[in-house]
Amino acid sequence: MSAALDRIAERAADARRAFTPGALPLHDDVATASPASDFTLDPLVVSAPAGAYFITRDDRNEVRYTRDGAFTLSDGRLLDQRGNGVCGFQRGSDAPAPLHADPIDAALERVSDARIEPDGSLSYSRLTIEPRTGATEAQRIVVGRIALARFPPGSKIESRDAVEAAAPRGVPAHVGMAKDGAFGAIAPMQRDRSRIDIDRSLIRLKDAYLAFDALRAAETAKAHLGKTALDLVK
Repeated sequence: MSAALDRIAERAADARRAFTPGALPLHDDVATASPASDFTLDPLVVSAPAGAYFITRDDRNEVRYTRDGAFTLSDGRLLDQRGNGVCGFQRGSDAPAPLHADPIDAALERVSDARIEPDGSLSYSRLTIEPRTGATEAQRIVVGRIALARFPPGSKIESRDAVEAAAPRGVPAHVGMAKDGAFGAIAPMQRDRSRIDIDRSLIRLKDAYLAFDALRAAETAKAHLGKTALDLVK
């Protein structure tokens, strides 16, 4: 009975997350065939290539993977919806790390018009003033390129909340960048929908309830037969 209740809870969780952007299903039988996305005017909201994940690091420096590319720039740092740093390759770096604008530009509030390009490049406009003429000049500054990760086919991605995922145990991620030959292009101004089919998830939830009802009826009948047998013995 406890296991049947657990199955109901898991199926209900998939149904609840069907409208959460970038959500991953707990069960593969309710996953959509191909992820869809919605258009947005935000230049920092992007959709990852098929089969790829964005890499983030939280305050404890733990690595997480997500399909939700709704990013923001705060104090020069590129963050996901939970405030985790979005990792990428800054100039001269071989290992992915949280992307951030020039600290001086961020402190002087010279970071504006930030956007992400199809190759994953994060850039912004730096506004400077010529002291002799007072003329304002805008320079386009490239912070770095967003890192992408992919796991071998058939790998079971461990997701705690259907949005953030941990790497499968013992399975290293292949890390690269958009349009590097291994990964496709990032889609700017597109936000991933949930990867959960709401119709199928509701059907599976109904099946879980029916299975629980059948099990409960069987347990009730078993208890009734046991009582009848004891009454006959008496």
